[in-house]
Amino acid sequence: MSRVVVLLSGGLDSAVTLAAALRGDHARSAPREAFALSIDYGQRHRHELTAAQRVARQLGAREHRTVRIDLRAFGGSALTADIDVPKDRPAHDIARGVPITYVPARNLIFLSLATAWAEVLGALEVHVGVNAVDYSGYPDCRREFIDSFQRTANLATQAGTEGRAIRIVTPLIDLSKADIIRLGHECRADLSLTHSCYDPVIRNDHVLACGRCDSCAIRRDGFRAAGVPDPTEYAGA
Repeated sequence: MSRVVVLLSGGLDSAVTLAAALRGDHARSAPREAFALSIDYGQRHRHELTAAQRVARQLGAREHRTVRIDLRAFGGSALTADIDVPKDRPAHDIARGVPITYVPARNLIFLSLATAWAEVLGALEVHVGVNAVDYSGYPDCRREFIDSFQRTANLATQAGTEGRAIRIVTPLIDLSKADIIRLGHECRADLSLTHSCYDPVIRNDHVLACGRCDSCAIRRDGFRAAGVPDPTEYAGA
């Protein structure tokens, strides 16, 4: 049985990536096992990690691990330092420039960790839910970066030098958020289990999406464009 490693943040995109990996290519005859990897990197809240656990169980990951590192040691992002998360930005501002919610080198680090686990498992694929359409200006979500990382990973690993190249799979990279949501439904992912908000509101021990950050805006617009009911509970809704 073939194995793949899937980076699972607990957000919508990574959940759909895991669901798509488990569904696989319809032309593929051999079953596959998905090993989900979440990273506790010192982000401003842990709700997405709890969501990742729920998603991994619902979709049937073979194993789900959480690795802890501390990117708060460097900061430089609204997700890893005491910097306010931008709210209520218009769509044209969200689509322009690199926002303060960008975590320096995050996908470079995450993909390195996933590649290390893939090499140990004998997995030849690492799946990641980067997206170059609704990607909020993050430079480490571009195809140029993914292609470059794949080349570097196969120069730096025993597997790569021995002819067992590890492939970085990005099933969502050219999809709109609406297309990603539709794919999630096709793959039977329960998107109500996912968490995307950068700055959630806690009310009576209940976690609500703020509804005002860039991630909430992109998610809400995606469900609307997909014609799919949005299961997200937003504060003030």
